[in-house]
Amino acid sequence: MDSQPQLTHVDAAGSARMVDVSAKEISVRSATAAGHVRTTPEVLALLSQGGLPKGDALGVARLAGIMAAKRTPDLVPLCHPIAIHGVAVEVTPADDRVEISATVRTADRTGVEMEALTCVAVAGLALIDMIKAVDPGASIENVRVLRKEGGKTGLWSRERPLAGVAVTVVVASTRAATGVYADRSGPILTDGLRELGAEVSDPVVVADGEPLRAALVEALAARPEVIVTSGGTGISPTDRTPEITRELIDREIPGLAQAVRANPAVPTAALSRGIAGVAGQTLVVNLPGSTGGAKDGLAVLGRVLRHAVDQIQGGDHG
Repeated sequence: MDSQPQLTHVDAAGSARMVDVSAKEISVRSATAAGHVRTTPEVLALLSQGGLPKGDALGVARLAGIMAAKRTPDLVPLCHPIAIHGVAVEVTPADDRVEISATVRTADRTGVEMEALTCVAVAGLALIDMIKAVDPGASIENVRVLRKEGGKTGLWSRERPLAGVAVTVVVASTRAATGVYADRSGPILTDGLRELGAEVSDPVVVADGEPLRAALVEALAARPEVIVTSGGTGISPTDRTPEITRELIDREIPGLAQAVRANPAVPTAALSRGIAGVAGQTLVVNLPGSTGGAKDGLAVLGRVLRHAVDQIQGGDHG
């Protein structure tokens, strides 16, 4: 089998095409991009004083970025015309540059990283147009995607916020443990956590109930910073992951569990009874066993896990 990554915007003959995304499910997606405009101390001083001849350069750049995000399919030939539900642009003067970052959100069938990149690039162009009379050598640099989440691939982050964090993944599924079907949520979690920089071994797959308890006790004895469980959080008679986890932790973190459940696009997420808590210096988080639940949970963990681990290890609240 050819495992090489495939370009999706060309057909078998190598001709450009727009990818058919009609069969994809609608999901909440977001992307954050950043870049900067390198300029002179004179321009930066004028920006801080509001003294540029053309007026409010930062405000113009911000509006230009928002407008560009909405027009991305008109500028990038193979981008899909999708609904843009939110654009946030920050344009901030720094030591020798003006930092630009943009987060674009949608609920659609494809991602918005091109919209975020276009937003940053055009905000930079608009800023240069405003300052070029004072600095004709200003340049746009280092435009790149910082993170994106949602859809089939879940969370991707350039920043790798979990670098150095040891995570153990335990899957509670009697049918997967007995070979009725292959576990799918475990690989999603391990791959996603590794993308974020975490040190993760292959998932441990056990049956619901007492085998799960034994696996959690063994995992806690190894003292990883985080244990993520998948499965056994529903309301069927064999779903006991929350009860077993509660017996092993010292204190619960209700807000984290609620954040995992808070997905208005998936009404059944409300049926998950997963909990989160701390056992010694290990954070334990229950996630649903579905592939969608694993992806949604991973997106939440990507945002908060680093801070939670630092807090448990005695870090400050900065």
